[in-house]
Amino acid sequence: MGSQADPSKTPTPLPTPATPAGRDGLDAILARPERAVLAFDFDGTLAPIVPDPEQARAHPDAVPALAALAPKVASVAVVTGRPADVAVRHGSFAGVPGLEHLVVLGHYGAERWDAVTGTVTAPPPHPGVAAVRAELPGVLDRSGASQGTWIEEKGRAVAVHTRRAEDPQAAFEALREPLTDLATRHGLVVEPGRLVLELRPPGMDKGVALREYVREVGAESVAYAGDDLGDLPAFAAVEKLRSEGVPGLLVCSGSNEVAELADRADLVVDGPAGVVRLLASLATRLNQPRP
Repeated sequence: MGSQADPSKTPTPLPTPATPAGRDGLDAILARPERAVLAFDFDGTLAPIVPDPEQARAHPDAVPALAALAPKVASVAVVTGRPADVAVRHGSFAGVPGLEHLVVLGHYGAERWDAVTGTVTAPPPHPGVAAVRAELPGVLDRSGASQGTWIEEKGRAVAVHTRRAEDPQAAFEALREPLTDLATRHGLVVEPGRLVLELRPPGMDKGVALREYVREVGAESVAYAGDDLGDLPAFAAVEKLRSEGVPGLLVCSGSNEVAELADRADLVVDGPAGVVRLLASLATRLNQPRP
């Protein structure tokens, strides 16, 4: 699955967060890693963005870096809009030594895969998703959706991508209103992302999922890394936890397309490769003998 080198053995400097709150968060993780939760988005954070989401795979050094880091912390979690089993498959997370307690919170927390059991647990699907799925092709046709706009089936949600359109941003903006109307009629909400509009049930939120998981674990510090508008609720959750006395670190994976996320981050790294370097340097630090 790519490089087999142990990233924790590569000495790289641990970056300094740009904000006091971020420095406090990193200091807390380093001081008591066994009480820290480290959480990550998948697409654009652990995996490079690609034109076809079905072809997305974790960066080749992401799993080795996570496996070097996970035994030192309370928990590592992947929080994604994808179905949990898809994220597990595309990430090659199953059966990896060191990741025995990895948790994948799929569909914004509506699904959960635990490495301990290797199974996915989830509630029944929202009926509005099936109704939207049936009507969506007609809505796109009536909206004059340009060639290259396409639908991604996500099980508990459905997404419309414009990245392949001739003018991706114009197609994205043109579809906001009709897709919002469609979602509202069926009790769903629209979540905008990087040239994608996802129609999904309300209450599926990375922030809610992250806060609930941090509380479940009883974590004393938290880090979250993301790249997209869908990660803003998770950023807000970390900010809320900070206000409640739980130190946190916010990491933005790349800054080209989502300036709002970069502006709120304590650290901005260069996409998934930068996230992997951060993981490797953190693993290096935590695997050093402690004084």
